Parts: sequence; structure tokens; C-alpha cells
Amino acid sequence: MAHVRLFRHYIHVPFVILGLIDFSVLVCSFLLATFFRYFGDDAYFFENLSLILPSAAVFSSVNLLTMIAVGVHQSRLEEGMSGMMLRTIMALVIGIPAAGFSYLLASEWLWYLGSSGVLTAASVFGFFLLGIVRYVFFAVAGKDAFKRKVLVLGSGFRAQQLLEDLKTPFNRKGFTLTGFVPLPDEKTEVPEELLLHPATTLQRYIHEHPVSEIVVAVDDRRKGLPMEDLLECKMEGVKIVEALSFYERESRKVALEMLTHGWLVFSDGFTVSSVFGFGKRSLDILASLALLIVSLPLMVLTAIAIKIEDGLRAPIFYSQERVGLNGKVFKVHKFRSMVTDAEKNGAVWASKNDARVTRVGDFIRKVRIDELPQIFNVLNGTMAFVGPRPERPVFVEELSEKIPFYSERHRVKPGVTGWAQLCFAYADNEEDTKEKLRYDLYYIKNQSLLLDLLIIIQTVEVVLFKKGSR
Repeated sequence: MAHVRLFRHYIHVPFVILGLIDFSVLVCSFLLATFFRYFGDDAYFFENLSLILPSAAVFSSVNLLTMIAVGVHQSRLEEGMSGMMLRTIMALVIGIPAAGFSYLLASEWLWYLGSSGVLTAASVFGFFLLGIVRYVFFAVAGKDAFKRKVLVLGSGFRAQQLLEDLKTPFNRKGFTLTGFVPLPDEKTEVPEELLLHPATTLQRYIHEHPVSEIVVAVDDRRKGLPMEDLLECKMEGVKIVEALSFYERESRKVALEMLTHGWLVFSDGFTVSSVFGFGKRSLDILASLALLIVSLPLMVLTAIAIKIEDGLRAPIFYSQERVGLNGKVFKVHKFRSMVTDAEKNGAVWASKNDARVTRVGDFIRKVRIDELPQIFNVLNGTMAFVGPRPERPVFVEELSEKIPFYSERHRVKPGVTGWAQLCFAYADNEEDTKEKLRYDLYYIKNQSLLLDLLIIIQTVEVVLFKKGSR
């Protein structure tokens, strides 16, 4: 099994295992630092171990959350081990004051977190031990560890779409594709070298070439599926999964081109309860107030910078109409990042190196400071902290006509940050908007408080590494 599903969100198993290993290594690092700083005697150290462990657990939890926030584990796929360790250094540096803050909240219970010497030494030990353990883990596990062997039934449009969209290392981290089995009279769009032509039944084929999963990616099921053969395979322990569900699980987005009303109706998800609504609203308020307190000095400095550049009479904020929950139009607030007459000729997409952007505006856009006034939209209830980004009414009308299911974005409140913002860069054209819609639909379908928390934590990576800013 390459994925676990927590509250309807798919998490890759190696990430879970690596997270548990990192937690254990960080606990050991803190124990080592404490031993050398306060003890030095084995017997005395183990007598006091029950008093040290709470501090070790908090130290490890804080650093693990920080590593998740800066994308340490995911970076292994795109940046390699060097990128992973560089982000680990950043996380450990941030983790020192964060763990020290935990001491201020519960000094008697977390006494050993009060020493900056212990925290620094534990972070240094942690960096070297994490490097060694991760190297051994990846060497022993190998790049194909935990991957399932997958066979695709079908070779038409749906099969080709799976092949095309799931070809990146990030999307292929959970499975190895063994090939495509075409059905009789089906138009083939998959390259010939990937086609398999079993001489016998699927059941016999998987005995000779074991697979753990068969993905049904047939364009027209009315032409007939080998149901008895598939049933025999399932009885043998092979998992049978529909193409859209497989795509969703592996890529954490919805396959827009293959999407049907029937799949949306019968698939799980889209579950909303009053308890979830209360929990989400509470999380929105807590997250917004925390961000407001932390960012207030930055907001004041931004206002001063805008006045210095454009003059005392220049407006600091600007408001725009956006489409919110159930298509209702509301005003969104931002720091002004463009010249005052930026849209004198009508609304247009923001573009790279946009001439309308001011010097202050260019900076605050890159680090997302211009979005901070949306905190007040969250507090007044027109936005959530996590959700699809709100769009202009003129663009919504245009995109709803061109892109199927686009209006489904408005089933939930728009958000300051969202799943699409974590997974995809800035959308400034129709094709990019389609890609972001795939992620937005995944969020709407699988939304939960856990997913909201993960998005809030990982938004730190977006801000630090300027992902998606324009």
C-alpha cells in the first residue's frame, strides 16, 4: 500500500514512515544534547529520563511541523538529497526559537527546553543524524520502495490521459506502470511500446507477471468489459480501481477532461456537516487573529512604504469585486500594488513583469504581503482562511462558459490560501486556470480540518520560496 487516507486526504506512505523516522531521530538528538549538557552519568540520566522525554517530544514535534511547513520531505523528489538537507537546516534554525517559545508556555513541564545551549546542540546533532539516517533509508529502500505495480485496462483517450498527466516524478512516486492492455475494437492512443497483449486471460497474465492493482481506463464501457476476468483478478487479491479515482489518489487533483457527473455523484466526498462547519469557522478565526498579530508591524511598514513611493494622498488599499460562496459577489481587500489607474481600460489578467505594478507592489506581491488585508475578509465571514482563490466576476462569467465544472468552485467560501496555491503556480490564462480548477475540485471534494491544517502549515513554503507569486 503506497498511500494512507486520513480524513479523505491521500498521504504517501514513505512520507509517513520518513516523518516517523525523523521524529525518532530528533528525540535521540535532544536526549544526546541533554545528556552532555546536564548529566554525563548514564545511571543518573536514565533515572531522570521521564522528566526529559516531554521536552524531547515537544522539540521533535515543533521541528517536524517546521519541516513539513518548508516542504522538506517533498523536496527530495524535485531537488534531491542536497535540497532536502538545505531545507532541513532552515527548518532546524526556525525550530530553535519556536521550541523556546514552547518553554515560555509551559516552563515547569518543559524545563529542558529553557536552555538555548541544549536547543542549539540538539539541532546540530539532529542535522547530522538526519543526514545519515536518510541516506541509509533511501539506499536500503531504493527509489522504487513502496511502489505498487499497476496495469491499465484500456488504451484509448482515458488511458492516454493517465499516461500524460501522471508522468512526473511527483505523480509517479506511488506506482510503477507495467503497461496497457487494449480492448477489442478500442481506438488506441497509447504508444505501441507500452501495449501488452496477453495471450490468455488477465487472471493468468497476473500470475505470470504479478501486479497489485488494475486501473480500468476504458472510454466506452458499453462495448463490454471482461467482468468475469476482472472478478477473478479481484478474488486473487488484485485491487480494481476506476481511472478517475486512481488519478485523484495519485495526483491529488481531479481529472477534468475525464470528469463526469456520474463519477461526482457516486464517488465519496463532498460531505459537509454542522460540526465541520463550526470547526472550520473556528479555525478561520484563530488562524486569522494569529496572522494579524504576527503581521501587524509588517502591515504598518507596508502602508508607510506605499505612501513614500506614491505620495501621502495615494490610497494604501484597494478593493475589488470577487465571486464568493454560491456565486455571491463581495469586496476583497488588498494592499495596493499597482498604479492607481491600473484598470482604466477594463479588467485584464495579471502577467509576468506587469508594467502596472509599482516598485513596492512588486516586492509585496512576491512575498504575498499584498494579500494580508484579506484577514479582515475572513473575520467578517466573506472568505475562509483556506479555499479556492476568489476570481473577478467578469472572468468567472467567461471561464464558466469555457471550462466545464468551473462554477463548482463556488460551493465553498474562497480562501486566502488553498490547495491549488500549494500545488500550482499563478494562473494568468485559461489553461493554467483549468489546472488550478483540478486542485480546487480535489479540495472541495475532500475538505476536512486536517487538510485545512496541512494547507496552512505548508503555505509557509509558498511564502518562503515565492511559489506561485506574480
